[in-house]
Amino acid sequence: MSHNRNTSAASNWTDAQAYTLIVICLLAGVAGGWLLRGAQSSAIAATTQNASLVSGSASTAANQQPTAEQMKKMADTQAAPLLAQLKSDPSNADLLTKIGNVYYDTQQYPTSIEYYRQALNLQPSNASLRTDFGTAIWYTGDADTAIAEFNKALSYEPNKPDTLFNLGVVKWQGKMDINGAVAAWQKLLDTNPNYENKDRVLELIAQAKQHSGAKAGASAKPLPQ
Repeated sequence: MSHNRNTSAASNWTDAQAYTLIVICLLAGVAGGWLLRGAQSSAIAATTQNASLVSGSASTAANQQPTAEQMKKMADTQAAPLLAQLKSDPSNADLLTKIGNVYYDTQQYPTSIEYYRQALNLQPSNASLRTDFGTAIWYTGDADTAIAEFNKALSYEPNKPDTLFNLGVVKWQGKMDINGAVAAWQKLLDTNPNYENKDRVLELIAQAKQHSGAKAGASAKPLPQ
C-alpha cells in the first residue's frame, strides 16, 4: 500500500511521488503482508502477489526504503487538507476515518489509532472501521487488544471476511493460537464461499497446521515471513 531521498528533497515531493511511496510501503508488506484493511476489499497480500503490475517507477523504488521522518512527513502532507476540513466539522466520522487511513497507510499507527478511536466514538458499530482500528493496534504490538476489537467487529458483522482473516493472522502470529486461527479462517471460507483470496486462506491454514505438527514433534519451525 520509495525513492531514497534526503529530508529536504522529501519536502518537495509531488502528489504522484507521495502516492508511489504509499504503494511501495504496501508492497513491502507489514506483518508478512497478510493483514487486510477492513474498509477495503483488496488484500495487501494480493497487492504483493501482483507486484509485477506496478509501474516501472514504483518497481525501481521498491528496492529502497523511506526513512521514518520521510514517512511521517508524507503522512502529514497527505492529511493536511483533511485536517483543515475537520476543524470546521469535528464530528465528521468519515473525515476522521480518512485521516486515520492516511496515517495507517504510512505506518504511523499510534496516530491512526487516535483518529480511528474518535471515529468509532461516533460510529461504534462500523465493523470495517473497527477492523482497521484493531489492525493498527496489532501493528503496535498489542495482540490481545487487537483480537478484542476484531471480536467486537464480528459482533456487528459475524461473517465479515477481512475481520476473520485478520483475526486468524493475529491469533497465530500474536498468540500462537493455531486452533483459533484455523477456526477463524475456516469460518471465513464457510460463510464466504466466493471469497476472492480463498487460495491465500487455504495456504495459511496449511501453514498453520504444519506449524502445529512441528510443535507437536518437538522442534517447532519459525513462523513464515
